[in-house]
Amino acid sequence: MAARKKHSSMVPRKKHYRPAGKKKEGNAARYITRSQAIKQLQVTLGFFRRLSILKGIFPREPKKKFKGNNHTYYHVKDVAFLQHEPLLDKFRDIRAYQKKIKKAEAKKNADLATLLRTREPTYKLDKLVRERYPKFVDALRDLDDCLTMVHLFAALPAVERAKIDVELIHNCRRLSHEWQAYVCRTYKLRKVFISVKGIYYQAEIEGQKITWLTPHAMQQVLPDDVNFSVMLTFLEFYETLLGFVNFRLYHSLNVKYPPILDPKLEALASDLYALSRYIVSNTRTSTLEPKAASSSTSEQLEAKEKEMQGDESELRLAQLQHQLPSNEPGALMHLMEGAECENEDDQDTKECKRLFKNMKFFLSREVPRESLLFVIPAFGGVVSWDGEAAPYKEADQSISHQIVDRPTQGHKYLSREYVQPQWIYDCINARIILPTEAYLVGRIPPPHLSPFVDNDAEGYIPDYAETIKRLQAAARNEVLPMPGVGKEDLDDPQNLLVEGYISRAEANEAAQTKKKMVTLEKQYHEELQSELQGAVMKKSKQGSAELAKTSEESVPDPKQIAEDIDTMSKLGMSRKKRGLLEAIEKGKERNTARISKLKERKKKLKSSEN
Repeated sequence: MAARKKHSSMVPRKKHYRPAGKKKEGNAARYITRSQAIKQLQVTLGFFRRLSILKGIFPREPKKKFKGNNHTYYHVKDVAFLQHEPLLDKFRDIRAYQKKIKKAEAKKNADLATLLRTREPTYKLDKLVRERYPKFVDALRDLDDCLTMVHLFAALPAVERAKIDVELIHNCRRLSHEWQAYVCRTYKLRKVFISVKGIYYQAEIEGQKITWLTPHAMQQVLPDDVNFSVMLTFLEFYETLLGFVNFRLYHSLNVKYPPILDPKLEALASDLYALSRYIVSNTRTSTLEPKAASSSTSEQLEAKEKEMQGDESELRLAQLQHQLPSNEPGALMHLMEGAECENEDDQDTKECKRLFKNMKFFLSREVPRESLLFVIPAFGGVVSWDGEAAPYKEADQSISHQIVDRPTQGHKYLSREYVQPQWIYDCINARIILPTEAYLVGRIPPPHLSPFVDNDAEGYIPDYAETIKRLQAAARNEVLPMPGVGKEDLDDPQNLLVEGYISRAEANEAAQTKKKMVTLEKQYHEELQSELQGAVMKKSKQGSAELAKTSEESVPDPKQIAEDIDTMSKLGMSRKKRGLLEAIEKGKERNTARISKLKERKKKLKSSEN
């Protein structure tokens, strides 16, 4: 019996029979096409696209496209993830409800259609935001596109054919101003660059660098070849995401969200100034109130939030808002008065806070007001503008700089400097106060250099970048070599003594140290040379003269060795990696050609000027 069992276990089992065409392995089992996914989910293409955007599911690129290159592929697990989404049932209910409204309108039953519209089912994306971004840092990492999209729609006009309504534009404008007010409050702005596309900003929040683009304040024209329905789906999710982020950031400052703004400033389209005043009033009152003991459980936090949202607190905040005078000078900028951040400011934040300290600016009508109202306070300056609800008027004698962009001025005050707007942005990127002579009214300003470009890595440093580097070194009391002077000339103690950087005793001590170092270096080189000569003499004694000649002739060239190593490494690469390496080398060659072309142009310009 036991022998029979042993014999049966040794017999290999037959594989399960699969009919032809039913077996799926590899990419065919892991990926499906978009048409197959739509058929599986039983939705239309528009619903599938909308649901994938909201859930953050995007097409994949399998190594082998089993259905051909003209198909879009999705992972099977992603489609299964969509199949169990509650929003799918919600969209179906909304679609069925919209059919009821159309049926009532077709029967000309206006009362029933109006009643159905008031009871139309709605949905929220809060669960999706918490699902896609479990941590706050994850949301900050993915905020670049969100801010760019929100700022874009905040500047667009309301167009009925593109389904861009006024309420959507107002909501985007509110969210963008709330974000800018927080960046101003915490001095987190780092870089600004004006380009043809718009204005690039970069802020650093909780160690994450966030870069976004805002369009210029001009009339925007909507092109016909852009699918606004897809952009509106992205915007729908981004509005919820930015609302979550603003809520968290405002509560980190002990400020209630959403803010209660002054209706007069809102009517005058001074939302950013109104938000800054709101933050000032709330941070001041939060320091006067005793701090409650923090609780770890979520139930206690919810109870505190409900208490904060009572009618008494809203009345108190409204009274504080109206108690502030409408023309309070410096309310936009003195955001740190009466309150200190929980975490200590880093070095960059301290530099940004002190850049425009004790400076008062006034903006003329022709300059980009919204951008300068955002940028100047973020670096510690005080700013006003020409219009109603301004903190102070143009005739204020304490104004240090007036930002203008017209070649002539009707009336000039001798107590202030008139500069072009580019001076503000260049000072921000250089982190120093640049001389105003090159930015005076009527002059052609110097080139506006991008702070996002690493000149050392590119291999070409513009002249104005070198000038800014010298000004930065002078501001930090550093010594840089003059043009045509090397670093070794700066190490000479006599030169430093003549320039006045060190005393005579320090110069004598440095000269003695340098003399010792030179002696030791010379001794080291002599020892190396003698060792090399001794090795050569030993070899010559052991071998004949012919062998010595052949050894001299067989000394390999370093360049040839490097080329051989490169060719050997290329031979061991796959075709894909070899092509990638060749593309990188071609890019480097293109970059060197571009740099040499720029240098030639620079020489021609200098020769023509001379």
